[in-house]
Amino acid sequence: VQLQASGGGLVQAGASLRISCAVSGRTVSSYHTAWFRQAPGKEREFVAQITWSGDIISYADSVKGRFTISRDNVKNTVYLQMNSLKPEDTAVYHCAARNRAATSYGYWGQGTQVTVSS
Repeated sequence: VQLQASGGGLVQAGASLRISCAVSGRTVSSYHTAWFRQAPGKEREFVAQITWSGDIISYADSVKGRFTISRDNVKNTVYLQMNSLKPEDTAVYHCAARNRAATSYGYWGQGTQVTVSS
């Protein structure tokens, strides 16, 4: 499976942005999918995930209530809607996928830069 993230950019604090992850190779509903992010000088951190069935969604505490992960099975794409963006949300955002039985994410996209100015 291949993942291609897009939609990043430069926005002001308080703005909204939606980033996308196009999945190819197999249907997106075959995998658990997630978004991670990595800020300069920091370790990569989990942001949000959605299970293959779409019925279990979880978020990092830092984005809960502001970010929404969703999936379009027809377009084979996973989205991350980000509202009320803060400068601390600045990072490279990566999408990832794992097989249903896997315990870690083994498929990664190249990332898209999100920069939030104050």
